[in-house]
Amino acid sequence: MTTQTDEAARPSRLLILVPAQVSLMVGLGLLLTRTSVADLVTPAEDRVNRALAAGRTALGDTLTGGLSMLAGTQAIIAVALLCVLALLLLPSGPRWAEALFLGASVALQSAIFVVVTLFVQRDRPDVPHLDAAPPTSSFPSGHVGASTALFGGLAVLALRRLRGPWRYVVVTALVLVPPLVGLSRLYRGMHHPTDVAGGLLNGSLTLLVVGSVLLAGRRSETADDGGRPPSPGASPSLPPDAPAAGLVVVVRHPHACDQPLADRVRAVLESHGHRRQQWIDTTAEGPSGGLAEVCAAHPASGPAADRVDLVVVCGGDGTVRACADVVAGTGIALAVVPCGTGNLLARNLGLPLDPATALAEALDGDCFGIDVGRVSGDGIEPARFTVMAGAGFDAAMVRDASPALKARLGWLAYLLAAVRHLGDPRTRVTLRVDGGPRRRHRARMVVVGNVGTLQGGLELLPGARADSGRVDVVLFDPEGAAGWLAATGHLVSRALRPRSAASRQRTGPAADPAVSGRRTVAGGALTYYSGRHVDIRFATAQPREIDGDTVADGRRLVVETEPGALRVRLPRAPGATARRPEAAAPRRVGGAVPAPAGAPDRPVPSDVLAPLAPRQTQAGA
Repeated sequence: MTTQTDEAARPSRLLILVPAQVSLMVGLGLLLTRTSVADLVTPAEDRVNRALAAGRTALGDTLTGGLSMLAGTQAIIAVALLCVLALLLLPSGPRWAEALFLGASVALQSAIFVVVTLFVQRDRPDVPHLDAAPPTSSFPSGHVGASTALFGGLAVLALRRLRGPWRYVVVTALVLVPPLVGLSRLYRGMHHPTDVAGGLLNGSLTLLVVGSVLLAGRRSETADDGGRPPSPGASPSLPPDAPAAGLVVVVRHPHACDQPLADRVRAVLESHGHRRQQWIDTTAEGPSGGLAEVCAAHPASGPAADRVDLVVVCGGDGTVRACADVVAGTGIALAVVPCGTGNLLARNLGLPLDPATALAEALDGDCFGIDVGRVSGDGIEPARFTVMAGAGFDAAMVRDASPALKARLGWLAYLLAAVRHLGDPRTRVTLRVDGGPRRRHRARMVVVGNVGTLQGGLELLPGARADSGRVDVVLFDPEGAAGWLAATGHLVSRALRPRSAASRQRTGPAADPAVSGRRTVAGGALTYYSGRHVDIRFATAQPREIDGDTVADGRRLVVETEPGALRVRLPRAPGATARRPEAAAPRRVGGAVPAPAGAPDRPVPSDVLAPLAPRQTQAGA
């Protein structure tokens, strides 16, 4: 989850991280030039360089020459300056942080490259060189490092700013430039393979360092809001003679929701007539902030002005899960204010990812019943979840993600943790769905989801819907590099699919083949099941997680669904016409719709979730 930004500490963090990066790069370079290591590595690298030199063609010379020129010093400086100027001269206002991030990344990478070459002296490959060789060490590749800093930095900015399917096309194109530059440098005889790897590492570390200092914790503006924070006062207010609302309980994660955001949330609630607010903070020991005690003190059977009408959750998926565990089945409505690391429930329900905007639109919307999952197992107290529960690779990634990096980089910190577990062994899994036959598999991870879309629009569980009355299961088991490529390609291709087509596929629980029976895709790397009750057993104890919170390792997960048990406030779908008959509709009080305890308002209709699912107005905090 995000923490409050400490502006004063950023320069000191930079001073700590840069020497560490320099030391790492110098150490790797000196290691490669040691006789014992060089005797081991150089023969294999020489074979690669000689093979590429022997296979040169006129077309190859032309293409690699263009790439080499694109990553040359003059081109890098020119492109970087143009991009920085563009960021500063945008009509919507200068983007100082992003401009500084891009310029500082390119400059810092170059400075570190120069320092490393002062300590490391490595000869270039013993093949004909197609470019003039500057008087610097072959390690690391300066062209590759510079292109990583520049084009990788542009990819980061594109990921933060762009929306829609073209976002992934642009980001992919930018990310591919540094590896292509590296191949061109190998082809032209200018570097050993480890020099190219060193350049990629130097550029990537530079982006990580500068990004953690200049971008982490900052709002990711989109074209939808022009970079301006929404004004809570702009939300429609109730007339002065509106009936008084019941009690609103605001559960606030104190680090994810800082004081300025809390003030905005308070203003949005007041503008919608919710003037009776009780705020409680979460703690490590109380992830719901004592919500159960507050609800017990203000029961639904009490006076209308004293009962809890609405619970507003200001935090990430873990905080939402803890609060949903309390209010599911009680009839109390829940409003999600997404300000955590992943915000997966908000993404899947189509809420804007600006916290105050999400709350304002939800209060202007209606209440809908969504499912929750109930999970148990060896060493796990039975608990509800709203997003996903899993074991294996994903749980290890969640467990080992650095809290400091999550605070600075958001969900990207999970990707860094995932790299550490790519080589983890597979395990034997036995799966039983709805009391059917036991199915035996091998898998690196198993995920059970109430919803299916991850960050970046990746549909891990394409058939999962929050109102389907069932949970979906995926067994992830790529074998070797080909398996990983097949699985990644399948997931990315679904994310790149036009949203209109994806929306049409989600028009009902039976619209996707993954929701019934068994379905295997990506050459067997992904296997799907779906049902109301899922019993999973592992041959060995596995890391396990529930909605992004790790629990004790164990050998069993049992998940069952509670259909429509949680009432959630959501924006009305554009163009949706299905409404409750006025005679049967409860009276609206202060923007909330009271309901009898244990009675969800209604399931989310297909024409509500399908158009809403793709809407994302900003990246998570």
